[in-house]
Amino acid sequence: MSERIWTRKPGVSDRNQERNSQEDENQQESTKGDTLKCPECGGHVVTDDEHGETVCNDCGLVVTADSVDRGPEWRAFDAREKDEKSRVGAPTTNTMHDKGLSTNIDWRDRDAYGNSLGARQRQKMQRLRKWNERFRTRDSKERNLKQALGEIDRMASALGLPENVRETASVIYRRALDDDLLPGRSIEGVATSCTYAAARMAGVPRSLDEISEVSRVEKSEVARTYRYIARELSLEVKPADPEQYVPRFASELGLSDESKMRARQLLKNAKEKGVHSGKSPVGLAAAAVYAAALLTNEKTTQAAVSDVADISEVTIRNRYHELLEAEDNLGLI
Repeated sequence: MSERIWTRKPGVSDRNQERNSQEDENQQESTKGDTLKCPECGGHVVTDDEHGETVCNDCGLVVTADSVDRGPEWRAFDAREKDEKSRVGAPTTNTMHDKGLSTNIDWRDRDAYGNSLGARQRQKMQRLRKWNERFRTRDSKERNLKQALGEIDRMASALGLPENVRETASVIYRRALDDDLLPGRSIEGVATSCTYAAARMAGVPRSLDEISEVSRVEKSEVARTYRYIARELSLEVKPADPEQYVPRFASELGLSDESKMRARQLLKNAKEKGVHSGKSPVGLAAAAVYAAALLTNEKTTQAAVSDVADISEVTIRNRYHELLEAEDNLGLI
């Protein structure tokens, strides 16, 4: 029995498919045009998300009502209230070893209504906390990261550094850990050097003396580890500008905005004369603040400036005379 072979005429089916697709496109365009036009006057239709209505912009006809509101069912009138009512989790952050994605069990033994838990429930919560901590830090790398990020957060809080500096310091430490730069160095030393580098990169520098005061390692180790981390990770850290220290010193001394502007002008003049080359930026900033206070008739002493800047009075006196000489040479005094 012979097999029947079916053939089709070339081009007929293709033309039918093109015709059908063209008709579908025309139908979609007509439907789209109908939804954008008012059925009464043919005017432009807009969607009012607040009231859940579709209204004609020309004649005011309500085309559709009671549309689905895909927003939250609650209202908030400020950022704090919005955060309290929101049911989503906190944003991910590099300042936590698990980036804030795991669950935290509160240390207070209270339920959702604020009532104290019973004895058996407290024991159960204690066991859950213990196992939760074990699961969150399952290997040595996570334990290392948890300890280091805790140190960065502690030092940043003590130094009054903003949140972006903590994020940057955490990212630098993660890079150092991934590149295997920690063997032979203490966790505290690397964490301190990362905080120091992040503060300089963010434009809110802290001196090595200030960093070492809140750290658990010596100043020499911080400086040595910082140079190593900056070289190996190719960190783009610019030299500290003395003007970046002026606002903090002036605020702690209670000086006016006029004194701050005068101190900045003194430092700019010193840069023009090249006086700042080879000098400590902290010492220059402290001397500029002291000189500006005297020039604007505000009361302050070298001892007060020395306590705020953690610089000796001898250094302040030497830099003070150099700054005034630079202005004198420029003919500004």
